[in-house]
Amino acid sequence: MVQAPALEFAFAARVEVAPPIELGETPRGRRRMVPILGGSFAGPRLKGEIVAGGADWQILRADGATELTARYVMRAEDGALIAVANRGLRRGPPEIMAKLSRGEPVDPALVYFRATPRFETASPAHRWLNDHLFLCTGERRPDEVRLDFFRVV
Repeated sequence: MVQAPALEFAFAARVEVAPPIELGETPRGRRRMVPILGGSFAGPRLKGEIVAGGADWQILRADGATELTARYVMRAEDGALIAVANRGLRRGPPEIMAKLSRGEPVDPALVYFRATPRFETASPAHRWLNDHLFLCTGERRPDEVRLDFFRVV
């Protein structure tokens, strides 16, 4: 049997977000877009800022789960730019998801929030981001999202 992959902490991010822009009910669910205002990230091999201008496109499904697709740019301390495409799923009990939808604080232990980020950079110093798979866990707060990124080894 092949050994199961392990996870290695890569960095933590704090992503500042604006209130959601509601686009309405679509055939797939309630669509909204959450503008990304900026933020920061830090870890053993990488530190820098989240560049303003990205967005998290969300679908609030009829079953209560939220599908997330965030696209944004990170700028490392050395100036390298890193594109991020992060797809995820957030779900929890209906009353907790309703609070999140209204922008209210909730206990993160009550919410399943996982995502699969992909990174792309031209920087040789950060090539390891291009060459690995990652998973992340998240916590939604009223005005920010906190993410912990792990490299799959």
